[in-house]
Amino acid sequence: MQPLPPRSVAIVLGTRPELVKLTDLVRLLGPAAHLVHTGQHYDEELSGRFLTELGLPEPTFLTGVGGQPRAVQISAALAQLDELFTAEPPLAVVVQGDTNAALAGALAANARGIPLLHVEAGLRSHDRDMPEEHNRVLIDRIADVLCAATGDNRANLLAEGTDDTRIAVTGNTVVEAVRNQLPGADERAALLARHGLAADGYVLATVHRPENTDSPEALRAILTELAALATAERPVVLPLHPRTRARIEAAGLTDLLAPLTVSAPLGYSEFLALARHSALLVSDSGGIQEECTVLGRPLVVVRRSTERPEAMGDFADLVEPGPAIGEAARRRLAAGPAGLARLASLPSPFGDGLASERIAGLLAAITAPQRLVAAA
Repeated sequence: MQPLPPRSVAIVLGTRPELVKLTDLVRLLGPAAHLVHTGQHYDEELSGRFLTELGLPEPTFLTGVGGQPRAVQISAALAQLDELFTAEPPLAVVVQGDTNAALAGALAANARGIPLLHVEAGLRSHDRDMPEEHNRVLIDRIADVLCAATGDNRANLLAEGTDDTRIAVTGNTVVEAVRNQLPGADERAALLARHGLAADGYVLATVHRPENTDSPEALRAILTELAALATAERPVVLPLHPRTRARIEAAGLTDLLAPLTVSAPLGYSEFLALARHSALLVSDSGGIQEECTVLGRPLVVVRRSTERPEAMGDFADLVEPGPAIGEAARRRLAAGPAGLARLASLPSPFGDGLASERIAGLLAAITAPQRLVAAA
């Protein structure tokens, strides 16, 4: 495969999960990758350290996007991306998932007639209250190449009338991200010791989705259930997103943190190491629904709906805030070592760890005509 020209593939992203899931593709593309960070969730704690930790090149940063309402984020990013693509037209644009950054990147590519590749296409929660659902549907409608992680994602696209020739089932890049970023056994053991944790002897929780953090009632219910799960022998570790901490303080719920082992946000490798040895995960994250299947750990998903049904059943349970959290958690914990061994023996439904290689091949194919024209 002939290498792509330098900075010829614009990879538009704006959040920490996108950085994680696109790392291996960026490495495969090498100098051809032009990373564009919209700043949707940029701060040194959540994104800055990730760029360093993942060994990613310095991106082109947009301004005035982070902390703004959804419409302002999309419009501000779109205006700057249009200027960037006019001054330095890429041969292709890559977006991942369903963020405001991804939608802005997709619209900018479409406006300039640049081939658009959507990583993680075809996810559907069928929940119109989720802004992400609207984003992902819109991106899929205008993408030229739709990289579906699973056969179910492909089926969703076909049911919506998408031409099958635009769809490629690649697997999900999260599989290689987890495998490549998970520290080795000795480093994991040292990390557990530093945190004062015993393997398979703690619960690891995260809470960050607006449906949970913007509702004081939902936040109270989640923290109450987490606190009830915590014991001296089985602590509940809660790395706290800055936005979640602010919501907890604003709602007057700080006392509910007392029984929990609260920490600052973790780097990706550190989080994976703690997740790998947890007895149970409790989270509202989309990415953790995928990561738990690679790590072989049980998960209680605290959300109204999910766009990742592949993880449900064997690996995860979907519950809403309230007593159902504790019920599902205790049922999973009661399965004990045998339950953990069973999950560890199951393959991830999200692929074989070669998704990034397949996507790099698709990029080479869709940019080939433009490279021929440039070389003529």
